[in-house]
Amino acid sequence: MKIATFNINNVNRRLPNLLAWLAEAKPDVACLQELKAESGDFPEAALRDAGYRSVWRGERSWNGVAILARGVEPVLTRTELPGDAGDGQARYVEAAVRGVIVASLYLPNGNPQPGPKFTYKLRWFERLIAHAATLREAGVPVVLAGDYNVVPTPADMYPSRSSFATNALVQPESRAAFRRLLDQGWTDALRHRHPTGPVYTFWDYMRGAWDKDRGLRLDHLLLSPDLVERLADAGVDRHVRAAEDASDHAPAWIRLR
Repeated sequence: MKIATFNINNVNRRLPNLLAWLAEAKPDVACLQELKAESGDFPEAALRDAGYRSVWRGERSWNGVAILARGVEPVLTRTELPGDAGDGQARYVEAAVRGVIVASLYLPNGNPQPGPKFTYKLRWFERLIAHAATLREAGVPVVLAGDYNVVPTPADMYPSRSSFATNALVQPESRAAFRRLLDQGWTDALRHRHPTGPVYTFWDYMRGAWDKDRGLRLDHLLLSPDLVERLADAGVDRHVRAAEDASDHAPAWIRLR
């Protein structure tokens, strides 16, 4: 079972890129973020023609998350992260696929910080930690996949002396929240399979970041304990970032026995 996460950065604009990758990589489950489309504008028909059934939650111009399942209907279990009924941002969707609970999440960026956007990021993180604990207590196999907008350690970014010093992606509070999530018993699949060296998933459009391989690891797949022993492989489809009109993210994926 192959499960992937891909911040598509506008699903309709980059639908050809998405369809080409799906045809090549053939993930059984693909979690998408940053749809940048209202729910009614999600390209369900085109994805169905490509062999994928979908659940999603859209938002005009921003955010938006989806889960695609190859050849089966994903069973929708949640369309929002609990803990704040007033939060209308489309950042979380959850479904059961082939016996595994899969979440597609798009954690807030948090910039500029300090400020209300960073405060929102940390509040959202606390809600995620609380919900993840509930999923752990349920004892079911779970994959928490998505764009976490967190660089977990200095090893997860290109060497930079100062340009990220105030960035919300690398702040101690952001990294501490990610660590607290892992400490519940989740396994960071990419780092588990590739414990050393860069495993970038994001390259900015600015300053020639892709050509210079100035990348960050922002996209993560966290596994519940019962899935770790089934982890056969994990990686990043870097070449997708080099395509014409590509997203600034590349798909990250795991393969479970």
